[in-house]
Amino acid sequence: MPRADDLLPLPDPEPSRNCPICPRLVDYRHVNRDQHPDWYNGPAPSFGDPQARLLVVGLAPGRTGANRTGRPFTGDYAGRLLYDTLSKYGFANGRFNARVDDGLELIDCMVTNAVRCAPPGNKPLPAEEASCRPFLASRIAALPRLKAMVVLGDVSRRNVLKAIGLKASAAPAGHGVEFDAGPYRLFSSYHCSRLNTNTGRLTPAMFEAVFASVRAYLDA
Repeated sequence: MPRADDLLPLPDPEPSRNCPICPRLVDYRHVNRDQHPDWYNGPAPSFGDPQARLLVVGLAPGRTGANRTGRPFTGDYAGRLLYDTLSKYGFANGRFNARVDDGLELIDCMVTNAVRCAPPGNKPLPAEEASCRPFLASRIAALPRLKAMVVLGDVSRRNVLKAIGLKASAAPAGHGVEFDAGPYRLFSSYHCSRLNTNTGRLTPAMFEAVFASVRAYLDA
């Protein structure tokens, strides 16, 4: 299986603030900038440790979450569950207060998204996933110590597999599934969205179990 860094040419791991690649997402960005000029309103940059062994991959920035604050999973409920869980298992230091200036630091962990710009209705199109995927491949390749990835939701799972040169069907979907993909181990979780937690599809205990497995794997 080819590594992500074999899938050349790759762009920089982080898209430019005014990335022009996806017209629909660019239009949506301009709408948000007009309505809320004080928001970040750009491709949300990855956040965390450049020497991380763990990469957490979400779907896309929420309009009032990372699109507003400029940090993945910051400003919405999903971030509270994610960062509290990362702290519990030693992947974060400091207190998460849903602000980019809260002083939170990630340890041996980085958080990113499969699609970097906020999509209308929180639903990127397949073409937008494909257009943004080289940034994900580059982000993966740029982490020299990477061993594990947590994929949050099926969009993330499919895009990570494709970014490392596999078919989307290479690893089964489902919460708690683990899959060895060349030098990486993938850990699948339902997305930590308010919809999933409010309906009971994902409980905090289920989410924590995934990261307990990650910690055991990295510490083995």
